[in-house]
Amino acid sequence: MNRINKRLQENKKILSLYFTAGFPQLNDTTSIIKSLENSGVDMIEIGLPFSDPLADGPTIQASSTQALKNGMTTDLLFTQLKNIRESVNIPLIIMGYFNPIFQYGVEEFCKKCQETGIDGLIIPDLPLEVYQDEYQTIFESYGLINVFLITPQTPTERIKKIDKVSKGFIYMVSSASVTGGKNDFSDEQLKYFERINNLQLKTPQIVGFGISNKKTFKQATSHAHGAIIGSAFIKFLKNKKDNFEDFISDFTKN
Repeated sequence: MNRINKRLQENKKILSLYFTAGFPQLNDTTSIIKSLENSGVDMIEIGLPFSDPLADGPTIQASSTQALKNGMTTDLLFTQLKNIRESVNIPLIIMGYFNPIFQYGVEEFCKKCQETGIDGLIIPDLPLEVYQDEYQTIFESYGLINVFLITPQTPTERIKKIDKVSKGFIYMVSSASVTGGKNDFSDEQLKYFERINNLQLKTPQIVGFGISNKKTFKQATSHAHGAIIGSAFIKFLKNKKDNFEDFISDFTKN
């Protein structure tokens, strides 16, 4: 069974952390992964930096720009992750845009994911229909779960279609805006969480965008299986870049 699905079967609210590969320093990737697993995080999303990240807010955009300046590439990321499964067991997901994957070669990319122990992919700009028609067979042949996103504007009919196709979890975007941490969710967002919960989908939902502290994590998971922290963790890494390993456990506790 895929590590993502094993983790989702546990009777707990999932905490997933996102960070950009190659940030703050080029060779920090594996250290961050190991530190996050040691701190008790449930899943990790590894951001593949891209020059035009349309869904990302300014914090993650800046980290992506810095990672590219540092020299991060798709090939280098796979090199860094080559032996990661010798030391960590946590589910690992690569989150990135389709252009770099297409340029690399979709099947070759999936093959490298399998070789390095990646469990799934989140590709915000890969439409469901294109995935089904052209890439689903390739992804599944290499044991990869493709995670789809929904937003408050996604029609119920399409949500149910995504639910039918999904094999892991649904990435439930908390708002129509780009990524970025918030201190609270609006009543409208809370009603959205409740509305999706009432659909009784077969696929667990994990909320992303706007999770930054215990309060927003609790709000997001009141009607969902888990939540993802991204921008707040990127800011943390930027501020602690000289010695972040010693402080990651403190971040996850707060």
